[in-house]
Amino acid sequence: MKRRKLIIDCDPGVDDATALLLAFAAPDALDILGVTVVAGNTGLVQTARNARIVRQIAGRADVPVFAGCARPMVREAVDAGAFHGPSGLGTLAVFEPDAPLAEGHAVDFIVRTLRAADEAVTLAVTGPATNLALALVMDPAIAAKIDEIVMMGGARSAGGNITASAEFNVFADPHAAHVLLTAGCRVTMFGLDATYQVLSSPERVAALEAVGTDAARASAELMRFSNGIEADPGRRAGAPLHDPCTIAWLLDPSLFIVSGAKVAVETNGGLAFGHTAVEFRAGPREVNANWAVRADGAGVFALLNERLGSL
Repeated sequence: MKRRKLIIDCDPGVDDATALLLAFAAPDALDILGVTVVAGNTGLVQTARNARIVRQIAGRADVPVFAGCARPMVREAVDAGAFHGPSGLGTLAVFEPDAPLAEGHAVDFIVRTLRAADEAVTLAVTGPATNLALALVMDPAIAAKIDEIVMMGGARSAGGNITASAEFNVFADPHAAHVLLTAGCRVTMFGLDATYQVLSSPERVAALEAVGTDAARASAELMRFSNGIEADPGRRAGAPLHDPCTIAWLLDPSLFIVSGAKVAVETNGGLAFGHTAVEFRAGPREVNANWAVRADGAGVFALLNERLGSL
């Protein structure tokens, strides 16, 4: 397998942390050029620290971490602290990481790296898309250097998780999501329709913890925190595992079914603000994204167990 060049743009966040651990555990498949962070699940100071904590747990000091945007492009800032705890990492012990942030702004890093790339680069976006959107606004020509944008965001049949129809990442910066969907890049979206099929049931969390590595134990603790917040015995056994779906797709696309669609984001305010409209009946020239419709939850957890067991 050829190693895929990858930039991970994230806002850790308990599920972003597991996504990072999964990516860090796949050096044979993923050549991680850098991790860029944005405000989202919690503020930028916390997300920048949290990404470096996860990097240290994974023993991947070779991967630089860049701090990016502290607020959305247009709207006022929102966060999801109620779902991620005051630190952003639930009950996981936080500390000041040994390795500092890389110098420079995340947007500048994205632009510089894509301009210089001698082969196409993939972007995994697991938070509000502000950093990548501003990079595309700053230099639209970098779109030609992007192999694929794999983003966690949006909702269709599942309904929203922050409003009746909006998923948090898109709601937090819908204008940025709009930029990504109109830049002419190949986009694959993992919205709530798919991520609600990947549930961190108590049995799956226990099996992951039993793997025994620091990374597996940390991921299991993050999931237990989420289960205490989001699990709903009447509807589902365990909280959805959102962001790791993006990395799982890169490592094993057979775990998902995606379908071409025209996806548009509501940016005009009102009750539908941040809603993703997904039209599968669009003609070939209108399709601007692949939308995940099915996910193999057991398969995603098997991949997590295998990869985090090697870290």
